[in-house]
Amino acid sequence: MVENNEFRILLVEDDPGDAELIREGLRDAKILIDLQAVDDGIKALKYLRHEHPYEKSLLPDIILLDLNLPKKDGREVLGEIKSDPLLRRIPVVVLTTSDAEIDIIKSYTLGANCYITKPVNLDGFLKVVQTIEGFWLTVVRLPYNSGEY
Repeated sequence: MVENNEFRILLVEDDPGDAELIREGLRDAKILIDLQAVDDGIKALKYLRHEHPYEKSLLPDIILLDLNLPKKDGREVLGEIKSDPLLRRIPVVVLTTSDAEIDIIKSYTLGANCYITKPVNLDGFLKVVQTIEGFWLTVVRLPYNSGEY
């Protein structure tokens, strides 16, 4: 968390509707949130590695990761994040439509910190986002993250 108590979240989500629901769910958060979003796996890794066009990006405090992404899927992204010594300590919450047992097992094997299946209805979706906020942003104690690389 940065000095002004702003909590940084990187949202990796290719569905604009789901991304907007997540933004909406976090809008009334009890703390300041800097939510940055990318819509594919390659952009996510470029953002995290401070590569063009994300040279000025800051490391997030947490990553919300969809599995079914274009260009590089979330499983590959998760594997690369958790195998990178500079990125592996960032908590990754898999937030996806898949409830397949193989995806759950693979995600945890790759190092996911949490696996959540997206609800199909609006109220359920907003409740899940608020639960993520309540747990990861206010209950869990994360290591200090200056955002620097």
